Amino acid sequence: MTVMNLVTALNTGLRRALEDDRRVVIMGEDVGRLGGVFRVTDALQKDFGDTRVIDMPLAESGIVGTAFGLALRGYRPVCEIQFDGFVYPAFDQIVSQVAKIQYRTRGAASAPLTIRIPSGGGIGAVEHHSESPEAYFAHTAGLRVVYPSNPIDGFHMIRQSIAADDPVIFLEPKRRYWDTADVNTDAAPELPLHRARVARPGDDATVVAYGSMVPTALDAARIAEEEGHDLEVVDLRSLSPIDFDTIEASVNKTGRLVVVHEAPKFLGVGAEIAAHVAEHCFYQLESPILRVTGFDIPYPPVKLERFHLPDADRILAALDRTLAA
Repeated sequence: MTVMNLVTALNTGLRRALEDDRRVVIMGEDVGRLGGVFRVTDALQKDFGDTRVIDMPLAESGIVGTAFGLALRGYRPVCEIQFDGFVYPAFDQIVSQVAKIQYRTRGAASAPLTIRIPSGGGIGAVEHHSESPEAYFAHTAGLRVVYPSNPIDGFHMIRQSIAADDPVIFLEPKRRYWDTADVNTDAAPELPLHRARVARPGDDATVVAYGSMVPTALDAARIAEEEGHDLEVVDLRSLSPIDFDTIEASVNKTGRLVVVHEAPKFLGVGAEIAAHVAEHCFYQLESPILRVTGFDIPYPPVKLERFHLPDADRILAALDRTLAA
């Protein structure tokens, strides 16, 4: 076991991928000499050379387009988008080309391409640096979308994503980059890439969260326990596909569901989960499904973001409503 933060866990996972497969290349702005804005790729260019860890121009469409071409030629590129709000210039490449190639060619071509995107708010950043674009990509057939919440999952899931034969959008909760955990880098992954994890078992209500909101949901569960309530927290881990079996099993046990994410509520991932549970667990539900999310506004200025992001108090308020129903 080694104590690592999420940055180090991702760096170690990328290093292992580079060591294990010479087809793996890392591409992005400042990923080489600088080691990335958040230092996730620190020292990788020094150790593997500038043909394996490649500093690219400030042109996200060009980064993804070049990686797409390499993927078609048998490489396994890993793109870094510096910040979530910078991915939109590459959106056409991702949803029109990368996501469609296998279907378009009837399986003759595939794009084993991983696109890393630091995502979400909470770090006091300026405009376009705190977006939550996951619903755009989860809505797009042909893409896998994953979102680890902790260093253990970060280490394993980045390697699983690179090994996948489909394109993967790999979202990273940037305000959890410095959270630490004991990581066994010699152990096999405990879960497949797209399996949800019960982060905390409980009987009174289910809280489903992902990414940066998982620690927040666990904080709320600890407070609720002091008040006599037993929350089950499910870490989604994957947003496309979603592990509905794990969610259904939890809701069938507790009879109540609160979904938490920091992206806006309207047409967010929580809406899809709520619709599915309402359809498949209707007779087990004891109260309406509730969502605790960011507000349906452009991401606010730094001084206001603490009001925008869901916190334990907002989750506990939803819990009071669902338990009172």
